[in-house]
This record gives sequence, structure tokens and C-alpha cells, in this order.
Amino acid sequence: MLALDAARSAGAQYADVRISRNRVQSISTRERRVQGLSDNETFGFGVRTLVGGAWGFAASSDLTRDEVARVARQSAAQAKANRAALVKPVVLAPAPVTKDGTWRSPVKTDPFDVPIEDKVALLLAANEAALKVQGSRFVNSAMFFLREEKTYANSEGTFTVQTIYRASPTMTVTAVSQDFSDFQSRQSTDIAPMGRGYDHVLDAKLVENAPRWAEEAVQKLSAKPVDVGRYDLVLDPTHLGLTIHESIAHPTELDRVYGYEANYAGTSFVSPPEEKLGKFRYGPEIMNIQGDRMQDGSLGAVGWDDEGVQPETFLIIKNGIVNDYQTTREQANWLDWWYKQQGKPTRSHGCSYAQSWADVQFQRMPNVSLLPSEKNLKWDDLIAATDRGIAIVGDGSFSIDQQRYNAQFGGQLFYEIKGGKITGMLKDVAYQMRTPEFWNAMDMIGGKDSYWLWGAFGDAKGQPTQANAVSHGCPPTRHRGINVINTGRKA
Repeated sequence: MLALDAARSAGAQYADVRISRNRVQSISTRERRVQGLSDNETFGFGVRTLVGGAWGFAASSDLTRDEVARVARQSAAQAKANRAALVKPVVLAPAPVTKDGTWRSPVKTDPFDVPIEDKVALLLAANEAALKVQGSRFVNSAMFFLREEKTYANSEGTFTVQTIYRASPTMTVTAVSQDFSDFQSRQSTDIAPMGRGYDHVLDAKLVENAPRWAEEAVQKLSAKPVDVGRYDLVLDPTHLGLTIHESIAHPTELDRVYGYEANYAGTSFVSPPEEKLGKFRYGPEIMNIQGDRMQDGSLGAVGWDDEGVQPETFLIIKNGIVNDYQTTREQANWLDWWYKQQGKPTRSHGCSYAQSWADVQFQRMPNVSLLPSEKNLKWDDLIAATDRGIAIVGDGSFSIDQQRYNAQFGGQLFYEIKGGKITGMLKDVAYQMRTPEFWNAMDMIGGKDSYWLWGAFGDAKGQPTQANAVSHGCPPTRHRGINVINTGRKA
């Protein structure tokens, strides 16, 4: 309250303040030893002000009364200085006021209450289980945890307190051929990071799953190299999440669409909105892409964003057509014409986020997910319906251009499909795509029973760079006639 009062006294028409304590812990192991351990905590506050249509921001880790007032005044002074470069004044879309809101991630066990010794013991036991598989040579495993305790208030009367958790257990097993001519790895991509506590690590069953991941790495050594050509692709959610992240979630960020991220994160082919909204066909009619920050256990789940807005669920792609973009309170007004045309109120979708108290909040993607089909199809149903294709499990390396239009994706496991059956394992597989062509080639989508949440822990954007964590839910899908290349290494 002191920060808000000082900001208003310094001339701010609007102000908000975030006080947060972030604790991050990571543990990494390799084979039978611990490679690294870090446990960091940062505590401070940041004040954002709006003066004459321009933003200002200042922050400090010193929470004394004099420093809080000084930083608030400094933020307002910066906003006044920024007016010199103002092209168009910032206007915030209206937002409901939350007087006393509280929210907490659905956590059964706080990961910071679990002894380090127990965590290390679990990782080393998982490594040992993987090393028992003949042919597996190297094993890396890790755990990462975040707890953010955040208090937010703004000059409009909103006051919220949130405790946000994230957990990520991971493992990579590498197998080496007997003559040392080849090596293949299997990452634990079927265990996604989630917005949960240590209970997620236990549910991941690293020790029980490690032998399977090791066996799959060994199997890849004798897999048949893929023949270049066009195939029908059946994509598992453990793979498709990354493709959604890169080819749908990023190009529908509104600041990227308008070119404000061109210098670092790139632009978007889904531009300008006046030509795309309600007109551009991203995919077939069975394709619906949802934005939200509410899915249980998702990395993007919060009670309120970093502008105090309670997020809403909205359709980015509706029946294959571009229907909306990801917005903050500032950005929502840029699409005022579209919302009026649709008979909807102009409001933020709750996509404002800052990685810590020391960083200014800006637009970051929410969970962006492909909704399941009404037909409750499963992975096996898509395989059975495919005559000549490749099934891909897990995400791998990728590359994509700055407009998110041309791309190439690899994976973890690849299986040849003939006559509706998996006939063997392939390797050295990657597919090339142009985003609209790839999504319009999708003719089958799995149902709700095959829906799964993939996660991205360190999505980078902005200058200075900030990291965001989001989940992308999807069922398995089939895409017809996609170009596949062979990525095999040449001696």
C-alpha cells in the first residue's frame, strides 16, 4: 500500500506492485554420482506505473519503508521520461477488481520439505535401474522445483496472494553400439513437468520406468534408417506438444504479431489481425485450439496473472479459423474492433507474466492446447486407420523460422506403420512442414481419453530475456502426406 500511495503521489494514474519470494532447487546426477546441486532464493518487489500513457518500472530487494517509497517514485519518474518516445498512449482494458484473492497450486507434498538425501537416492536408484539394461552406457537424471510466493496489489483495488509450484523430474539414457559406431538416446519425454509438488516426482516412477527407457535407447541402435519420402504421420501427445508450442502458441502472441518481439523472439505469419481474424484457415474444421491458465496441474495454471486479471478460457483457433490472440490489459484494446464485432467485452485473457519481482511483466503465452475430438479415438485407432506411415513418440530437436512458418521436427521414437500395424522401429527421422499445410493435413484427432499435458519449462522471450513455463494439452493426431527426411550422420 505504501508503494501504491507513493506512486500516485508522484503522478501515476495507475500503479501495481508485486512482492515475491522465489525459491528454485535443482539436483542433477550421472550414473552413480551427483553432478550438481543448487538451491537459490530471491526476495524483493517491483513497482510498475503508468504516467501520461507511458510505462515505468523499478524494483529492489530492500523492503524498508524508505526504499519502497523511493522505488515507487523512481518508477513514476521513469514513466515520465519514457513519454518522450511515446507514439501512442497505453490504455488498459477494464478488469474486475479482486479485493482479497488467494490461490495455491494443487500440491500434496511441498518439494522443499523433502530431504536432499531422499531426492538424490531416488535419482541414483533410477540410474542404477537403467544401467542394468545391457547396452546402456550413460544415464543422466535430474529434478527441478520452483515455489513462488507472490503478493500483488494495484491502484484499482485488486489484492491477491498466490503460492505457485512447479516440478520437473527428467532422465536421459544413452546406448552405445558394441563397435562404438553409433549411439542413441532416449529422453523421459513421457514424464512432463507439471504445476505440482514432490508428489509429481513420485507419480513419475523413475525407477520403474528407467529400464524401459534404457531398452528403447538400445532398440534404436538396430532400428532401420528411414527412407526419404512422404508419409502419413501419427503423432503422440508426448511429441505433438512441442509442435503446438512452436507453430501455434508462439505465432498467436499478439506482441509478436505486431512486431514488438522482432529483434529477439521473432515475428508471426498470423499477421495482421485485420486480415486473419475470422478469415484465415489454420487447419481443418475439427481443429480447435484453446488458451487457458486453468487446467489442473498445468504449468500455466494461476489464480490471477501479473496484472491481477483472473484468466479466462478462450478459443484461439475455432473450427480451423483464427479466432483470437493471447492478450494483456494493454493489448486487448488493440483488438477492440474484433471483440465488438463478436459481441464480446474487451478484456485481457490474463496473459501477463514476469519471471520474478525484478522483471517487468509483459505478454507471455498461457497453456495453448488442441482440444480432443468428440469421437473417443485412441492411439491404436489412428494406427489401425493408417496404411503407410510413421508413428512418432516424444519430442526431439527442431528448427523453425522467425515467422513460425517453415519448420523441421525430430522426436524420440519412430515406428513404421504398414497396413494399420506397427511393423518395426525406425531411426534418423525428421519431418518438414509449413505450418498451415501441416495443420490442414490433419484428418484424425484422438478423443478425451487420450488427452495429455506436455510441458515447456524454460520458454524464453523478451530483452532482457525472461523464462516462462506452460503446458500444451493434446490427444494423438494423424497428418497426411508429410515430407520426411533422413537425418543420419555420415562418416
